[in-house]
Order: sequence, then C-alpha cells, then structure tokens
Amino acid sequence: MNPDIATVVYVLLIIGLFWLDRDNAARISVSLWLPIFWILIACSRSVSQWMQLGVPIDTSNQVMEGSPVDRAVYMVLVVAGVIVLASRPSRLGKLLRANLAVVVFFLYCLISMIWSDYPEVAFKRWIKALGDFIMVMIVLTDRDPANSVKRLLVWTSYILIPLSLLFIKYIPELGKTYGRWDYRAYYTGVTTNKNSLGAICLLFGLASLWRFMSDLTEKEPRRLIAHSVILGMVLWLFWMADSMSSLSSFLLACPLVLAASRQEFIRRPAALHLLAGAVVMVSLIALFVAPSLLSAVGRDATLTDRTNIWKLALSLMPNPLIGTGFESFWLGRRLDRMWAEFSWQPNQAHNGYLETYLNLGWIGVALLGAVIVSGYSHTVDAVRRQLPTANLAFAYCVVGVVYNCTEASFFRMTAPVWIFFLMAILKLPTISRPVTGVSLMSCDRPHAAAIVSLEQSLGRRTAADESSSGAAV
Repeated sequence: MNPDIATVVYVLLIIGLFWLDRDNAARISVSLWLPIFWILIACSRSVSQWMQLGVPIDTSNQVMEGSPVDRAVYMVLVVAGVIVLASRPSRLGKLLRANLAVVVFFLYCLISMIWSDYPEVAFKRWIKALGDFIMVMIVLTDRDPANSVKRLLVWTSYILIPLSLLFIKYIPELGKTYGRWDYRAYYTGVTTNKNSLGAICLLFGLASLWRFMSDLTEKEPRRLIAHSVILGMVLWLFWMADSMSSLSSFLLACPLVLAASRQEFIRRPAALHLLAGAVVMVSLIALFVAPSLLSAVGRDATLTDRTNIWKLALSLMPNPLIGTGFESFWLGRRLDRMWAEFSWQPNQAHNGYLETYLNLGWIGVALLGAVIVSGYSHTVDAVRRQLPTANLAFAYCVVGVVYNCTEASFFRMTAPVWIFFLMAILKLPTISRPVTGVSLMSCDRPHAAAIVSLEQSLGRRTAADESSSGAAV
C-alpha cells in the first residue's frame, strides 16, 4: 500500500477507535491534556527527535548537554502542571501525606545532588523526573481519578499503538532502525528502540486487557471491538519488536489482571501475595538461577551483555553508601569507560535496582524498597476494596518489580514503566471506605457513579465525626 494512502487509512482507524470508545456522559478535566501530552512524548520520542533536530550522540559531553528544545517543552509542561496542582491544594496535600515514602525518595534524590560530579546536570534531570510525579498527581487529584486514568490510558494507546504499526509496515524510515555496528534491522514503531517499543506494548496491552474485561462485564460491544483491535496490534508489535523482557512480563502479568478481579482472590489477600510472589520467583529463577531457560527461547545467557555491564559498573562505583548522585553515574569518565568497553554505547545498567544503587547507593536502594513495599500494600488494599482500577494497578506494580530485573526503569526520567508504576502504587485518600460486597468493576456506569458518591459521602461524614470527637484524621 502507498504510504500516503496507508496514513489516511490509519488516521481513519484511529478516529474510528475514538468513536467506538466515546462516552458522552464522562466529564474530562481540561488539565488532563497535560499528562496525556507528557505520556505521548514519554512513550514515543522527544520533541526534538520528532522534529529531527537531534544529532547522533557520540561523546559524553553531548549526553550532558541535552536538547534546548526538549528542555523548553518539558519546562512549559512542568510549570503548567504546578499551576494546576496549586489550584487543588486540599486534594494535593492529602495525596502527598498518603504517600510519604515516595515523597521522601524524591527528596533524597534532590539531596544527592550535593555529592554529584555534575550537580547542574543532576538538577535538570531531577526537575524532569519531578515532571513525571507532577503529571501523575494531576491525574490522581482529578475529581474523578478512575475515569481520568481510564481516559489517559485509552486515548494514548489509540494513538501510539496504531501509529507504531503504520510506521513499521508502511513508513520504515520512521519505524525501523539499523544497528550501528551489526547493521541488523530493528523495529521501533513510534519509539527509538525495540525495548521501548516492547515497553509500551506491555503497558498498553495490559490496559487494553483490563478495559476489555471491564467492557465484557458491562456488555459494551463498541468498546470491546476497539480494545480487541488494540490487543491484536499489541501482539503483532510484540512479535516485530522481539523484546523478550517486555513480552515475558506481559505474559506473566495477564494472570494478575484476571486474578485480581476474581472474588476468590479478592476475599483472600494471601492468594494474591502467593500469585505475585510466584510471578517474581519465576522471573528471578529464569534470569539468575537457571539461565539455560533463556537459551531455550533463543536468548543469550548473559542477557545480551547485561551481566558484563553489571560487573564493570560495580567496579566503577565510588561510594556504596550514597552512590554518585541522582542520574550521575552515566556521565563523564564513567560513561567514557563504559563506551570504550562496549561498542553499542550503553547508557543504563539494564537493571533498575543496580541503577538505583549506582546513583543513590544503599540508602537509595533502601528508600526504593520502602516505596515498593508501601506501593504494593496500597494496590493490594485497593483490590480488597474493589476500587475501579485496582486489578490493573496490582498488575502494573508487580510488572514494575519484574521488568526492572533486566531494564532500568525505576526513577528514570520519562521512563514509561516508571510513570505507570508510580500511577499504580500511589494511594488515593479520597474514597475512605468500600461498599461491602459490591465491585465497581462489575457495575454499570450510573450505579458505579452512585456508589462512588455514597463512599465519598460516608468518608466525609466519618471525617466530620472523628474531627468533632477529637480523633486524628
């Protein structure tokens, strides 16, 4: 098919998906467009790359300089996000107080710039990472956070997934790259590398599966068609991307989405813990205990030089307790040393836990552990309370833990897996108590809205009673 004709066909397809998923009753805040735009960039390419203003990065100095166009875009979005959150002081304060582990982690990352070799670069990157947190908070402080999460995931997937397929099939100069040293073809879609394409397939594939299950329960044929199309595209893109980290994480996470919506698991949190533990253990065994399993699926037992990177990176670690400072390890002489050893120029440790250790030391790893534990507790509690997005949040939380065994996505700037993980683990303080025996996921929209309203009323009444009696809220 001619590329121009194919472009028209896919644009019409995207419009059709939006039409099938239309919801005239939903009220979407205008401010939601800020995180939507942020996610579209994070899950594809930077603005300078879309405008083809970037140049190949061949030196460590170019890594530190970055793009002035991207800096300007991110700064505008961050400032706009701060203005939005400033207009929601009550909801913002409650959200921050309910998630102190994440707040403390961000503050430690800011403090770590004191011992960074490149504090100015570290500060710029921290502001960009703070933008991830700001965009997530905009979504979760909305008056209807569940619907905002749903719209965010659906609208971004309807754009990025079809465009990835269009680029790969009909516009290869945008959807395919070649290795600088082996000249092998890699399919990238709207992203810049195959692993990034695999990551967005993982995230949006789970979101589409979640929506498919919900629409199947609510008997919404239009939306079922739309999400079936997206799921089919995701599976095809997985095959083209050949990203085993993302594909294996997706296959392991699908049962989590399904199980966390079943009453058998909802009533028995221990069963959820066992399932999550089994998923993590399977991943760890395949990666570190029985690497022959990787060879069985056509993968190098060294995880494509990842284990070699880990050894060299650890040897360059200056201070095990506090690390090199936020996002500072892969800069300057250390980056030059890594690039001299590996011709394909790695810029991360390909392990989120090791990456955290290199930048923030054992203190950072401990704080990250607190974030994971508290976040996991929040998602399990949401499942128990049968909140609308609980099963997807539970899957995203476990996926984040597993995915970071082979990719560094914890607290990395605009890393899709980190953004979605953060959105999943933050505790929402607005709904104070569940309605026993009723699942919002299984209700039609009017009844679900009525239940949410009832829950919020109960929460406000409880808070007023406690306040009048002198109890701490």
